[in-house]
Amino acid sequence: MPEIRLFTGWDEREAAGLHTFVQSVLEYASCPVSFTPLSSQLLQVADRNVGSNRFTWARLAIPRLCGYQGGAIFMDGADMLCRADLAALEALRDPKKAVQVVKHAYQTKNPRKYRGTSMESPNLDYERKQWASVMLINCWHLAWKGASDDLDSLQLRFIPDELIGELPIEWNWLADEHGQNRDAHILHFTAGIPAFPQHADAPHADEWFVTWERAMRATG
Repeated sequence: MPEIRLFTGWDEREAAGLHTFVQSVLEYASCPVSFTPLSSQLLQVADRNVGSNRFTWARLAIPRLCGYQGGAIFMDGADMLCRADLAALEALRDPKKAVQVVKHAYQTKNPRKYRGTSMESPNLDYERKQWASVMLINCWHLAWKGASDDLDSLQLRFIPDELIGELPIEWNWLADEHGQNRDAHILHFTAGIPAFPQHADAPHADEWFVTWERAMRATG
């Protein structure tokens, strides 16, 4: 299988989360994976205050960064843990769609996120929340040229509904909203990674800490 192009969110305030995520991806990978961390600051993209992360809008630039060619995967990454081979996700790619996502429909149980940190902010409810946190993207699709840096674009409303494919929920399991799931492929700690003290008891936090320890281990 060709190299998987994986774009992730980057915010220096949760750097431990991204390093842990990268560790988890590599531990399961059966083919080469290239990692490109993104932040709105790096791309000089407007950073409106829908979320507290500094990569909220950067994900929408991925097709342009890829020259509107080929395929890519986006995952928030910084607040996720991978538990499966991304080649299995890549195998789900549908060339008839502009993008494929887990189509969550929920209201948050956590009115505030990143509690006790400089990132703390209201955890707003809005339609299609978390759809764009894991995306299997066909960069060549013309629909992507309609992306902008507004909430409608974050909700992927610039793409006709029939061109938004659906992924199994295991590929974007919201651990702190939906609880334990030993069959989840991607664990998503939407309210805050377990490294933040007030989120250290989140479902699957023990697993996150074990992976973090492997990522930080120095060997010689």
